[in-house]
Amino acid sequence: MTRLAAIAVAVLSPLAVGTAVSGAGATTSSRLLVTGREYSLILSRARIDPGPSIVQLQNSGEDAHNLRMRRVGGTRIFGAPKTEPGELSEFDAHLRRRSTYVLYCSVADHRALGMEAHLRVRRH
Repeated sequence: MTRLAAIAVAVLSPLAVGTAVSGAGATTSSRLLVTGREYSLILSRARIDPGPSIVQLQNSGEDAHNLRMRRVGGTRIFGAPKTEPGELSEFDAHLRRRSTYVLYCSVADHRALGMEAHLRVRRH
């Protein structure tokens, strides 16, 4: 083996091992993008798989908004903080199978003005 080939093997081998190891045991999270504006919430999808999820709020409005999410019949509330216009915030949640979640903005009277949506959790 030439000296250059030996150097290439020495440099590239740890990279290949690192790639193989980093993928082992990794869990895949579902993603949901919620676009908020005066006065609506638009979900990127109406149904999502159960399990770990990343929920993002993109504020496309002119006012600050936040996002709250609660399973219908449940008590735990997940949420993204107050998000300024043009900003993106997110939170992690573990969604239960065969459930429906209500998502809403809890700022002032925004929910009553239409900033509410429903998400179904079902295996696709």
